[in-house]
Amino acid sequence: MSMDQIIKKKKWPTRRIVTYAAAGAFAMLILYLLIFQSNRSTLNVESDKLTISSVERGPFQEFIPVMGEVLPVQTIFLDVEEGGLVEKIYIEAGSTVKQGDKILKLSNTSLLMDIMYREAELFQQINNLRNTRLLFEQSRLALEQDLADFDFQVEKMMRKFESYRSLYEEKLISRNDFEDTRDEYDMVKNKRRLAAESQEKELNFRQQQIGQLEEAVRRMEQNLRVAKSKLDNLTLRAPITGTLTSLQAEPGQSKSPGERLGQIDAPEGFKARAEIDEFYIDRIQKGKPGQFELAGGTYRMVVSRVYPEVLAGKFSVDLEFPGRQAPGIRRGQTLHVRLELSDVSEALLLPRGGFFQKTGGNWVFVLEADGKTAVKRDVRLGRQNPDVFEVLDGLKAGERVITSSYDNFGDNERLVLK
Repeated sequence: MSMDQIIKKKKWPTRRIVTYAAAGAFAMLILYLLIFQSNRSTLNVESDKLTISSVERGPFQEFIPVMGEVLPVQTIFLDVEEGGLVEKIYIEAGSTVKQGDKILKLSNTSLLMDIMYREAELFQQINNLRNTRLLFEQSRLALEQDLADFDFQVEKMMRKFESYRSLYEEKLISRNDFEDTRDEYDMVKNKRRLAAESQEKELNFRQQQIGQLEEAVRRMEQNLRVAKSKLDNLTLRAPITGTLTSLQAEPGQSKSPGERLGQIDAPEGFKARAEIDEFYIDRIQKGKPGQFELAGGTYRMVVSRVYPEVLAGKFSVDLEFPGRQAPGIRRGQTLHVRLELSDVSEALLLPRGGFFQKTGGNWVFVLEADGKTAVKRDVRLGRQNPDVFEVLDGLKAGERVITSSYDNFGDNERLVLK
């Protein structure tokens, strides 16, 4: 008789052990990744040291702030034309002058001596011209007298020749006597012709001498007028009506030609001159608008002139008032002008902050919904002004972004706010 043997069932079969072991390993791997990966990319930061800004949709205008120095619309500089010593000052700096008013007088002994020398030379040349004209008249009269004598001799010899020719034809005189008379007549005529030619050459020569002396006198008179005008330039006069804002001169000082003595500001109004970074040189043209605030009021200005020369990385522009001028502004005052580069348009905006120096505007830390964590996100920023950036992609209105400096965040991609 055979009996069935009861086989005892194992509690942990091999298949179950393997399954549980694999599940455990996977869980440990996940736990490991969560713990260690989180520790690598997450940084705890103090929220009270952060600046958190909201992304908002609103009006955007691209502009740059510039500092303009107030200058008169028109300034005339006073330069020395002829050097000399300051002899007398008629008007002090800060005074109002009218066109033609005397401002100061210089003395120049060398110029005075030069004028006296030129005058003496001119008088001498005028005397030479007078004497030459007198000699010309005397020579002309003497030559005319000689021609008159020759004419008389020619006429006398002509009558004698005619008479001898008649006698010779009637055979009352010899052929020899007739030919002698004819030769004498021809000789007198030749002398008269030569005398006339000599007289013409003599008179032409004298006339040329007179013309040359007259031209020399004209040049010397012109040079003397120029020299005397230099003497007039020793008295400095106001070229326009305005304010004599500066005058660098004291009695007895020596001033050289070309040296600047001062300037006169026209009373028409003021402008502002600003220096701008060369980065914007292609974007600023004549007519660009700007505005500034002064004493509680806002005033408009426009670019009236762009100076293309770049010095030390900057170029200059002039701005003028298109209408009402700000009251009370003075020369040398500084105006903080908001120079507009574009029109106002609707855009998604992110406030400026220190984050841009680290990211270049390519990514930012965006707060999650819980407000306790922030994650790194790629973004694309466009135009900017001193207040905000234009957001082109990567953010939505209402999201909050850390806009303070990222220098202490390292390469972490997740921030936990404490």
